[in-house]
Amino acid sequence: METAPAGGPHRPGDQHPFDGTPARGQDPGHGHGAGDGAGHGHGGDGGHGHGAGPGHGGGDAAEWAAWAELLDLDGEVFRAYLAGLTAWVRELAGDRPGGRIIDLGCGTGTGTFALARNFEGAEVIALDASADLLGRLTATARDLGLAGRVRALQADLDGAWPGLGAGSVDVAWASMSLHHLADPDAALARVLAVLRPGGLLAVAETDDPFVRFLPDDIGLGRRGLEERLHAELAAGTGAEMPELRADWDDRLKRAGFALVARRPFALRLTPPLPAAAGRFAQLWMERTRSRVADRLAGDDLAVLDALIGDGPDGVRHRDDLIVAANRTAWVAQRPGG
Repeated sequence: METAPAGGPHRPGDQHPFDGTPARGQDPGHGHGAGDGAGHGHGGDGGHGHGAGPGHGGGDAAEWAAWAELLDLDGEVFRAYLAGLTAWVRELAGDRPGGRIIDLGCGTGTGTFALARNFEGAEVIALDASADLLGRLTATARDLGLAGRVRALQADLDGAWPGLGAGSVDVAWASMSLHHLADPDAALARVLAVLRPGGLLAVAETDDPFVRFLPDDIGLGRRGLEERLHAELAAGTGAEMPELRADWDDRLKRAGFALVARRPFALRLTPPLPAAAGRFAQLWMERTRSRVADRLAGDDLAVLDALIGDGPDGVRHRDDLIVAANRTAWVAQRPGG
């Protein structure tokens, strides 16, 4: 099994896509969660969502629109990571067939579209429980000229996956989605069944449940605000998502997969950042506020409100804003073939 250092074996320098400023010219739109600590459901390719999203089947249209914006911003900010990750999976697939791919917990579809770009000619089936997000994905697929290759399929990943026969899938993709499930082992068993012998499963999960945006001293209030925010968020995520820190090496092996590779990714974007990064941080903090406001000290809440606002202290105008996260990806194979 390959284990590469953070940033991977191909890192040529500071412009490596996993560490540098996001590459231009790639499609926005994103599925798989967003803004660690900001919301729940639909996994995440770069950032990640824990705890304040609309959830499956809940929320009104405005909530879903805000959640979709957060997912899209996540994909925009972390697009270079996603492009590199999907290219790595394509490289590991080699000359194996890649005619049908499934994206489990697709959200608004950045993973879906990155897979479509890297596996030329493949059909990509995007699964998610949210009709709202799938509708957005379908519209984006039309805009990108991918309507003939991308198909949306509404399905609860903890339930049945209609329309996927045994051995009908070449590559399965689960980015920041498995830890949201009530029974990941059952989902992995379903993946094994729908993969053809020799087919690949790519899993990406978080090493740290929260994206980081701020230095310890932001020049406002007491030092360490972000650490206190994360501590308050963590108090809830453990109970809400007990699989968050699961041993995926063990889970994949127990499900019957053979591990092919494991690779950590250190994501760190520093100034100058794209404009999307400021809005991403702002929306993340807005959603975080909705979760922790009743537990924050008054001075911390005042500083958080200043960061969320559009004044000079707001995150959209700060020159010390960063975006940092850590992920690990696994590629596993169904034996045979």
